[in-house]
Amino acid sequence: MTWRPAAPLRALARSRLVRVAAALLLVVAGLGGWWLASGDRPDYPRGEIGFATGVQRGVYDRYGQLLRTYLHTAMPGAELRLDNSQGSLDNLDRISSGRDSFAIATADAVASYQGDGKDRLRGIARLYDDYLQLVVPADSKVQRASDLKGLRVGVGQSRSGVLLVTKRLLTSAGLDPDLDVAAANLGVGDAADQLRNGQLDAFFWSGGLPTSALSDLSEHFPIRIVPLGDLAESVHHGEGGGADAYRAATIPADAYPHARSSGTAVATLAVPNLLITRDDVDPGLVQRMTQAVIDSRDAIGAEVHAAQVVDLRTAVYTDPLPLHEGARRYYLSVKP
Repeated sequence: MTWRPAAPLRALARSRLVRVAAALLLVVAGLGGWWLASGDRPDYPRGEIGFATGVQRGVYDRYGQLLRTYLHTAMPGAELRLDNSQGSLDNLDRISSGRDSFAIATADAVASYQGDGKDRLRGIARLYDDYLQLVVPADSKVQRASDLKGLRVGVGQSRSGVLLVTKRLLTSAGLDPDLDVAAANLGVGDAADQLRNGQLDAFFWSGGLPTSALSDLSEHFPIRIVPLGDLAESVHHGEGGGADAYRAATIPADAYPHARSSGTAVATLAVPNLLITRDDVDPGLVQRMTQAVIDSRDAIGAEVHAAQVVDLRTAVYTDPLPLHEGARRYYLSVKP
């Protein structure tokens, strides 16, 4: 005679089996969802990734710091190594030589770059615009760029995009950049310190709005932003690669609330910033980096206000550089 469990026991056993089966189905479904999600997010090499930023206390530097923090979650195992540099031209050297895999550079610097490996440079995203800013003490007699003749002027470091555009601005203002001003090759932090200490009469800066070094300076020393809008057309149509990247722009009245020019918008020029890489950088890595840059806009923009304008619709326009294959894959994946 075969023993059979009583009916209540058989019902209890069936109930337990149903619960176990349901739990297994949830696990399988979860794994399936994970697998499908992973298929939409390409793999990438882990480890240290070189990212060239810019001078300390500049917008490139702060943007890099915030992007590194964002990537801790968005790209586990990828550690962004931030390398300070002199600016755009230095960053282009770093990318073309392989010292870094990612960097930010202005479109005019990219267009005029003549270094080895130029043909290997690739674009990832158009980020935000840099605004040209001529900073003087609030009581300075300088009202326009041509008034700088004979003065001590910070013109940017030797491999910076600041120096590139400063020379074009001074030339358009009728000045010889090498003879008519006492030029000092300084980053924005050092230039701000020297203006405050009376060692400079003025300095040029090209950066996103607001730049923390200028905000900090304006809180402890009275400054004024000099209009440069009268030079916009001549610089845009001037000689040299990338001149057409410049456009007329306006620094909002509230960009630097403590500056004496606050309350009045200041006419100037702007130039786009590009996130760049090299053609041999892993496509999966570039695709994930492109996605992270777009997805982190609000998080980074809360602290770097310039980053708030990063937009999927305009990011794809990386002229004069062709898109990297990884970036192209990302933009195609999100195309409506």
